[in-house]
Amino acid sequence: MNRLAAALLLALIANAAVATTAHAQSAPAAASADAAAFNLEADVLRSMRTFNVPGMAIAIVKDGKVVAARGFGVRKLGAPAPVDAGTLFEVASNSKAFTAVALAMLVDEGKLAWDDPVTKHLPDFQMFDAYVTHEMTVRDLLTHRSGLGLGAGDLLWWPTTTFSADEIIEKLRYIRPATSFRNSYAYDNLLYIAAGKIVASKAGKSWGEAVRERILVPVGMRTTTTSLAENASVANQSSPHANIDDRIAVVKPMPAPNGAGAVGINTNADDIARWMMVLLDAGKLPAGGADGKEQRLFSQARSSELWTAQTPIAIAEPKPALAATRPNFRAYGLGFELKDYRGVKLATHGGALQGFYSQVTLVPQAKLGIAIFTNAESSPAMTALQYRILDQYLDFAPTDWIGRYGDIAREAHDKELARLQSEAGKRVAKSQPSLALAAYDGDYADAWYGKVTIAAEGGKHIMRFSRTPDLNGTLEHFQHDTFIVRWKERNFNADAYVTFSLNPDGSIERVKMAPVSMETDFSFDFADLNLLPVKANKKTP
Repeated sequence: MNRLAAALLLALIANAAVATTAHAQSAPAAASADAAAFNLEADVLRSMRTFNVPGMAIAIVKDGKVVAARGFGVRKLGAPAPVDAGTLFEVASNSKAFTAVALAMLVDEGKLAWDDPVTKHLPDFQMFDAYVTHEMTVRDLLTHRSGLGLGAGDLLWWPTTTFSADEIIEKLRYIRPATSFRNSYAYDNLLYIAAGKIVASKAGKSWGEAVRERILVPVGMRTTTTSLAENASVANQSSPHANIDDRIAVVKPMPAPNGAGAVGINTNADDIARWMMVLLDAGKLPAGGADGKEQRLFSQARSSELWTAQTPIAIAEPKPALAATRPNFRAYGLGFELKDYRGVKLATHGGALQGFYSQVTLVPQAKLGIAIFTNAESSPAMTALQYRILDQYLDFAPTDWIGRYGDIAREAHDKELARLQSEAGKRVAKSQPSLALAAYDGDYADAWYGKVTIAAEGGKHIMRFSRTPDLNGTLEHFQHDTFIVRWKERNFNADAYVTFSLNPDGSIERVKMAPVSMETDFSFDFADLNLLPVKANKKTP
């Protein structure tokens, strides 16, 4: 899930990734009048103020050396402990690169091939369509072209669920595709969970143990962890923060142990710098063996494959103020998104979980790596800094990206607030539900998620997701047979419409859900649920 930014801002930032003017074609334009000289600390602090971020960590590597590994701000709002280069952050989907590299190492060792059928390594693997089950390869698991919709099935692991990774993989067979197989790009997490299962099965141990032994230890990522459970005894870790009613607040962590192959890594500026240097050096480890021979994590051939385009990604037009950030190309490789900035190729990835955002950007031709971690849900804070740093190290004229992204983020949020107000104004306020409120109570089930219950509690009607302890909230009548569920965890920022469809005899035929706000993270894939009433004698998952 990437998990949890406003979908509107995610789309904005994703499409504003890189530039149109090729680096080799012309000299940079004159610097804008409001662009001051580059000062990493000043720029970071300004970004934190602009986007209301309590703490941030930055790592920059260049030509095989660490240029910066620093922390800024505080680990937890209201507490004095500072973020430093050793402070752990959840990096969410930046974990996908670790899963891809772990598989690349297995390819090097001849233990699998990218184009092996998944069923060769996971015999019980099954998609909704039998043809897709038969044809899906290990490569397909990593390239977001399976035919699943955006974030399909994410409610199986997010917010924290009681499903095991094996149960999640088993439920893939019930998730209907949105497009034909290999037809188009749509970001998913579940297939990376399946990829992580292959890594674990080959190692004979958990994904986390395999990644630690095979990647973290050789690279020297000494304090990086592969689960929040490992962080329990770590003092130097950041707390998650989210907006609640437009005010930043500390929120509780949301572990996702069943999503390890997609989102399992927790790391810091010091360790991510080591990781970026290995990636930029095509898999070469920093220290040779006792005999002085070169030591590699993975081969040059595998390095090239990781950063080779596999799935094209559509390019949308950015806002006029960000026109210089439109990419010439955009695609997904193996665990990395690929695009260009002013004609210079980037291998990059973002990550989002509740209260944390991360961005890793690698520039192979310049041997440059930039990692930015935040303990708040703000894509613009990272994206603006990323371009600021890229301009500096690629010798492009500076632009006030922080100011521009700040203006656009505020404009987008204000526009969404106005849209919500308009929608509320269209509500048929005097309408009544077709049935008595008690008639809507009961058990409902979706083929892939399982059971959702609506029941009267303390004079209210509460919706509960059976395998997601924190996903429960109060139903409020909106209009006709549509209600809004207000989640108890207000930091989810994911309230949803709940609409009941009736049979001719007045009984409930099905329930559909949809997010109220366009800023709801896509991993709250309520719209994919098809909830049917459960008969008293019918067993549900």
